[in-house]
Order: sequence, then C-alpha cells, then structure tokens
Amino acid sequence: QVQLVESGGGLVQPGGSLRLSCAASGIIFSVYTMAWYRQAPGKQRELVAQISYTSRTNYADSVKGRFTISRDNAEKTVDLQMSSLRPEDTATYYCTVVALGLWGQGTQVTVSS
Repeated sequence: QVQLVESGGGLVQPGGSLRLSCAASGIIFSVYTMAWYRQAPGKQRELVAQISYTSRTNYADSVKGRFTISRDNAEKTVDLQMSSLRPEDTATYYCTVVALGLWGQGTQVTVSS
C-alpha cells in the first residue's frame, strides 16, 4: 500500500521544539525528493522544507536556522526537527513525495502559551 504517515505533532510553548516524522511505504523511497508543507487556517499550503534524493536541502525563509529536514533511506522516513517555535508556526504539517503528488494525512502543530 502506497502511503505516507506523519507523526509527532502536538502542543508546544513558544521557543520550544518538536520533531515530526513521516514514514513511507509502497514506494522506492530513496529516489524521490521529499518535502514538508504546512497549512494554517485561512492560508494557502506552503513549502516548509524539502530534501532531495542526494540529501540536498531547501528551506522556506521563515524557518531557516530553526528547522532541519533529514531522511533515512533505509527506514524510509523523513523527519523535520523544529526548534525555536513561534505562534506563527501553528499549522497542519504534511509530508509529501513531490514527484508523485502523494500526501500524508497531516499532523497538527500548535505553538501557544
């Protein structure tokens, strides 16, 4: 079964950290660029970070220096380590296989005191 399953979301205080994980199945994971997007209420979905099959990374300006994307091809996972979280990071975070248009169900991240 081809699917992406995200985990690790939750409620965190401003300045805190969270680690999101996305597990892939049913695809040849190692050949694809993977990405994390997010969507806040009333806003468009936006790219947060992506990592190519060669582990080249790209980040949205708003998260540079605070978020780190990584991948484990053996485990078929892509993680997003988020630090120094801000209220404006509150959103549903989605994992995606860019080339396949395959999306996970999303995981909610809420940054609030």
